[in-house]
Amino acid sequence: MHFPSVFMHRGLKRIAKSGGRAMPTFLIALIGLLASNGSFAVTESTPPEPSFVGGSHCAACHQAEAENWKDSHHDLAMQVATPETVEGNFDDATFDYAGTRTTFSRTGDQFQVSTDGPDGKLATYKIRYTFGVYPLQQYLIELSGGRLQALTIAWDSRPAKQGGQRWYHLYPDQKITHTDPLHWTKPQQNWNSMCAECHSTGLEKNYDQTTRTYDTKWAEIDVSCEACHGPGSDHIKWAKQGGDSSEELGSLKNYGLTHLFNERKGVHWRQNQKSGLPERSKPRVTETEIQVCAACHSRRAQLSEDDRKGQPLMDSYQPARLDAGLYHADGQIDGEVYVYGSFIQSAMYNAGVTCSDCHNPHSLELKAADNGVCLQCHTPEYDSPKHHFHETSGANSGSQCVDCHMPDKTYMGVDPRRDHSFRIPRPQLSVDIGVPNACTQCHSDQSANWAAKQLREWYGHDPEGKYDYAHILSSARHNATDAGARLSALLDDVTQPAIVRSTAAKALSGWPNPRTLQSLAAATRDSDPLVRLGALEGIAPLPASIRVQVALPLLNDPVKAVRLEAATQLRDISAQSLSPEQARQMRNVADDYRATLAFAADTPQAHVSLGGFEAAQRRLDAAERAYRNAIATDPDYAPAYANLADFYRATEQDDKGLVVLQQGIERQPKAAALHHALGLLHVRQKQLGKALDELALAVEYSPDVSRYSYVYAVALNSTGKKAQAIAVTEQALLRSPADPGLNQLIVQLRQSR
Repeated sequence: MHFPSVFMHRGLKRIAKSGGRAMPTFLIALIGLLASNGSFAVTESTPPEPSFVGGSHCAACHQAEAENWKDSHHDLAMQVATPETVEGNFDDATFDYAGTRTTFSRTGDQFQVSTDGPDGKLATYKIRYTFGVYPLQQYLIELSGGRLQALTIAWDSRPAKQGGQRWYHLYPDQKITHTDPLHWTKPQQNWNSMCAECHSTGLEKNYDQTTRTYDTKWAEIDVSCEACHGPGSDHIKWAKQGGDSSEELGSLKNYGLTHLFNERKGVHWRQNQKSGLPERSKPRVTETEIQVCAACHSRRAQLSEDDRKGQPLMDSYQPARLDAGLYHADGQIDGEVYVYGSFIQSAMYNAGVTCSDCHNPHSLELKAADNGVCLQCHTPEYDSPKHHFHETSGANSGSQCVDCHMPDKTYMGVDPRRDHSFRIPRPQLSVDIGVPNACTQCHSDQSANWAAKQLREWYGHDPEGKYDYAHILSSARHNATDAGARLSALLDDVTQPAIVRSTAAKALSGWPNPRTLQSLAAATRDSDPLVRLGALEGIAPLPASIRVQVALPLLNDPVKAVRLEAATQLRDISAQSLSPEQARQMRNVADDYRATLAFAADTPQAHVSLGGFEAAQRRLDAAERAYRNAIATDPDYAPAYANLADFYRATEQDDKGLVVLQQGIERQPKAAALHHALGLLHVRQKQLGKALDELALAVEYSPDVSRYSYVYAVALNSTGKKAQAIAVTEQALLRSPADPGLNQLIVQLRQSR
């Protein structure tokens, strides 16, 4: 798939209804008798689904946990804007940005901001809620249609001596105005769609596609007990019925909880006598805790409303892989990816570590200060200059484990977040493929070569981590000729992390051949759903006759995200070519896929995905309508225009496609994909002068996309401008030296001089 973010005293609590009173058994029997013409048939009533009851019920028994949770970042994730909750300076403070002066003011207990609205004009808006608390606090403003929008001028809540206690803009160097997709009034800053799921408990987005409005509700305004433990009504029933330690009483198993966090029960860490490394006293065989945390602490697409009923992560979400822009080629964090994708790369995860081995799950604080959290399991020799070669005292001494093994990157201007892949610093990789390294992050005045040399002097060799896939993923990103074979070998290696193998499988779509098909087919039978998902994505360019053989069995996969991807890979398969049972399965999963996209109908990506699905199913009216809905949902989303124009190309309606591309460029003048598509349209119309102008703009706005340079160079050469074509190709090769298409083109151009 491709589509592509308190207890009672908070005053905004909604308790879900748990159903009516149980029907008496004799009445059930009587109804069964009447319905069966005289024969007795007793029908058991279905127990009501567990419902959210509110954290105040939890606190009554779990006082220590509630006290830890109080005033934690989960507790303060979202609050009603009051004098007690607002951190920012609203005493007529002003902030100047992109030609607009914003004023923050207060009238009694009401907070407001005067700033540029959707039309660019100054207007005064009421602050409805605070969003987060430290190291920054944002503010939510209600616009029409039930939309809550996050103001992109935020309060830096760090102490003044650290540079805080000031207003600042999240995009300080970009000069965002009301026409920009990142403006606070635009969909990318919408709380209902991008933020709410992970800052509240028991959220119901309630988006109405017809009216394009929200009626979003929550069980609790913040991240409370049931956000992690699931709806608590059955747990209360269990307790009232005299709950015991057997974890079962009548029909209320697992204490009546939908998520039972018992993976660390009776477990301790010890030293392996042979390796000297820590090991669990018994293996971790499930990962409920990790997946519950990952529901929010991950970069992922949401498939449906997550009701916290104990389902696997990938029944509700599709995790991102190690894609360029999100992660560096060695798996280090690059974009804002949170924690999960890093952690499941790590040797820690592989050894059985869970989140609560290091963090108090209620206060969110580390379980020990400084290196103490690592020394819970690791021996003291690691907290010694003999290991880390740094002084053990003084500010920024470099002796903290996290300095080397969890380097941070700052997001949202002031929020440093640590990489949870726990990797060994490898500055030689920085020399080889340009990824960051922890050494020069601290020693910013030194080079990667210096750092690599220093480590070789210390250890006698270049350090290597437990897993080594950086060069392979880098070769794929640069379209190296041998990347396909290397990716296949990586996918075949079951000792590698699942997210890495999934990334390799997904990337193999760029190298379709018998060898890669063999690896992808085997990966569809892998035990990890993330690998199966990647394998399905990898077969995308293969002929329908092959895709149907590989993907059809996965329509019955136990994990929803995998089933949905199987449907997308079979979307162009005629029902007549399937057996009746196979056709039925395809219809059912296709309906689930459409329902998933309907859930995300407040995003243009969902409509674009639906348009592609319907077009492949030859439902052309539905496809065109979906693409039009994508534009209506977000008129600044350039891919919507590009996909609709391509749909018109495929249906021989280039006249309509021309209008669509011109409209898109008017909204997004620097959208390279739109200029590239328009250039190709002009080529089809044999208007080569116009085509060259548009193709040149595509290269100018996205110089790193080698295909744009390739097509532009070919067009230049076809119009007799060979020298210019060579220059364009040579410039592109400086950025993508391993690209096989560019290398082949430069040879052809030079030979034909």
